[in-house]
Amino acid sequence: MKLYIADQHFYHERLIQSMDCRGFQSIKEMNEHMISRWNSKVQGGDIVIVLGDMFFSKSADEVNLILKKLNGKICLIEGNHDCTWLKKEGVNLNRFEWIKPYAETEDHGNKVILSHYPVFCYNHQYQLHSDGSPKTFMLYGHVHNTHDEVLVNHFMGLTRKTVLKSEKGERKIPCEMINCFCMFSDYKPLSLDEWIKTDAERRKSIPPLSPDGNLTDE
Repeated sequence: MKLYIADQHFYHERLIQSMDCRGFQSIKEMNEHMISRWNSKVQGGDIVIVLGDMFFSKSADEVNLILKKLNGKICLIEGNHDCTWLKKEGVNLNRFEWIKPYAETEDHGNKVILSHYPVFCYNHQYQLHSDGSPKTFMLYGHVHNTHDEVLVNHFMGLTRKTVLKSEKGERKIPCEMINCFCMFSDYKPLSLDEWIKTDAERRKSIPPLSPDGNLTDE
């Protein structure tokens, strides 16, 4: 089974009390919780694709300690914070099936675009299944649960309302962008189907932008 998750930031102390406000008492507690949640879902043969920013550390020993404890096979899409630890001598890069800045894959008949950063006009975006449902999903991370995610959501809404005119007639543009931020799944990697459901439900509560572009509480 393929599973996906983004932005765990193992060892990133600042995210506990600010930005993400994760609420843990220490780095140790946060790391142990994320390992436990990962292993509660991931079995030995599962493939977990991490969509960037897996670690926030300059220590090969710290990175290797976590990698040793995680179940399954791991693939990594490089995030902006991964460039530091990936270059450290001694990091067990053999723990990864592959490490790429960007990738595309297949998942149960769907096309999946993998990037740490949101890609607004992603490859294969207009492809549909025979029943008219979207065939391509763009999975991303990076923006966590910030105002940037509100802007991504706003873009998605505008795109889905846009009518595309062609020789085949008129249809609305599909836009399936899913933020796989670890806190949205309580730090557990999820399958594509699980992320589709989780993302759709979560987006119902994202505040809209006002006509002048400001965030509102309505």
